[in-house]
Amino acid sequence: MMKDAENQRLRPHPAVRFAEPPAPVDLHALATALRSEPNTGERGHRQETVFKHGNVTVALFVFDRFSHLAEHAAQGIVTMHVLKGRMKISAGAVEHELKAGQILVLDAGVRHALKAEEESEILVSVHLGS
Repeated sequence: MMKDAENQRLRPHPAVRFAEPPAPVDLHALATALRSEPNTGERGHRQETVFKHGNVTVALFVFDRFSHLAEHAAQGIVTMHVLKGRMKISAGAVEHELKAGQILVLDAGVRHALKAEEESEILVSVHLGS
């Protein structure tokens, strides 16, 4: 028998976490907490949504060295801001190598994949529709 997906969550659902007004987020402390979790995601990364309201989602991803996120697309504009480390981001037929302090913006629907060349942290924002 499959467990209820809600019971498998590592953190409360975003609707619960973001019921209160927004407050400052310490990304360094959050990254440290994510790295201290006993299990990584399927491909060596962890993530937590830091803000979600209407059409906007902001999430922090932490990657172990050489971990990745498989090719996918978002239905909205995506910004990827590397906070720490070095990431290779394939977008369409182009591969970008971003280091800390650099940002990449993708239009809605652009297929992309991420690979961490070293331990990395990246802040991702998705803005759906208008």
